[in-house]
Amino acid sequence: MVSLTIAGFAREGGVGVETVRYYQRRGLLGTQDRPEGSGSAGGFRRYGADDVRRLRFIRSAQAAGFTLEQIGELVALDATDDRARARELASARIAALDAQIEELSRVRASLQRLAQECGTGSEGPCPILTAFDF
Repeated sequence: MVSLTIAGFAREGGVGVETVRYYQRRGLLGTQDRPEGSGSAGGFRRYGADDVRRLRFIRSAQAAGFTLEQIGELVALDATDDRARARELASARIAALDAQIEELSRVRASLQRLAQECGTGSEGPCPILTAFDF
């Protein structure tokens, strides 16, 4: 069984201690009870493998573009097994990603065209410099 202090827990999740505390304040992660006494427990909160999995899920969901509110809802849905709502959230995120991909593709094509024009023209300023107001 994994038994980590908050520093080890944060390190395993690839975040800082303050990020763990922030997630706890937001209700995304639970706050462990402080054990009584001294010895190996030393009065420090301990985190286990399930906590690490939850933290990694939060980070992965953020990387996929979910907001912390949506992640909180997904975490809550895990306890209710409401797959329809989870699928709805994922579908909405996919639609948003598709829109971003479409916009980025347009921007890429425009920049590629400007770069080609800049490379072939010999007179006047480069089209890249004139395309952006600065």
